[in-house]
Amino acid sequence: MNLLRQNNLELKVKNLIRNFALMILCYFLFFIGLQVLDVLIFDLNFQKYEQIEILKILEESPLQFIFLAAVAAPILEESIFRSVLKPSASSLKLFICAILYIISTLFIPEDAHWLLKYALVFGSLFLCYYALGELIPPRFYKYACYWLHKYYLIIWIAGSIIFGFVHIYNYVDSFQLDLVLIMMIFPRIIAGFFFGKIKLENKEMIWPILMHSMNNSMVLIILLPFTLS
Repeated sequence: MNLLRQNNLELKVKNLIRNFALMILCYFLFFIGLQVLDVLIFDLNFQKYEQIEILKILEESPLQFIFLAAVAAPILEESIFRSVLKPSASSLKLFICAILYIISTLFIPEDAHWLLKYALVFGSLFLCYYALGELIPPRFYKYACYWLHKYYLIIWIAGSIIFGFVHIYNYVDSFQLDLVLIMMIFPRIIAGFFFGKIKLENKEMIWPILMHSMNNSMVLIILLPFTLS
C-alpha cells in the first residue's frame, strides 16, 4: 500500500477514517448476525453481565470517565498491544513503559485522586521513556525489532484476541468464559484487529491511539446523555 512507502499526512488521515468506517460496519454486521443467532438458535441472556464498575465511574464522575475512555485507555492499551507490532525503537520503549505502569498500579492507593494519580504516573513514565533511551543500547532495539517484524502477523492476530479477552474483566471479577461473554467481547477483538491494521499501514503509534480514542468517544456520545439526564 502507498501509505507504507509515503509519509503523507493527508493520506494517513483518510486511511484512519476509512478503517474506522470499516470497523463500524463490522460492528454492525456482527450485531445483526448475533441478533439472528439469538432469535433462531440460541437464547442468550445478555443481561446477566453488566459493566457495573465502569457505569459507576460514569455516574459518579463523568469527567474522570471521559479522561479514562478517550485519553488514558487508548494510550496505555495501545502501548501494550500495538507497540510491538512491527515496532520502532520508540514504540518498544512505550511498551516497556506501559508494562511498568501496570506494575506501578499495584502500589498506588485506590483512594488516591484520579487526576493526581494519572499526573504522577504519566510524569514518571515520561522520565522512564527518556531513561530507556539512555540506558539500553540501540543494538538491543534493532535486534528486537528485527524479530518482532518477522512475526508481525502472529503478533497482530494474537494481540487482537488477547485485547478482546482482557476486557472480560469489564464484566466479571475473575477470568471465566461462556458463550455470552465471548459474544460480548468479540467486538473488542474486531477493534483490536483494526487498531493493528492502522498501525501497520500508517506505521506510527499515534494512529491506533487516535482510532482507539475515536472508538471509545463514540460510546461516550451514546452513554453520556442518558447518564447526565
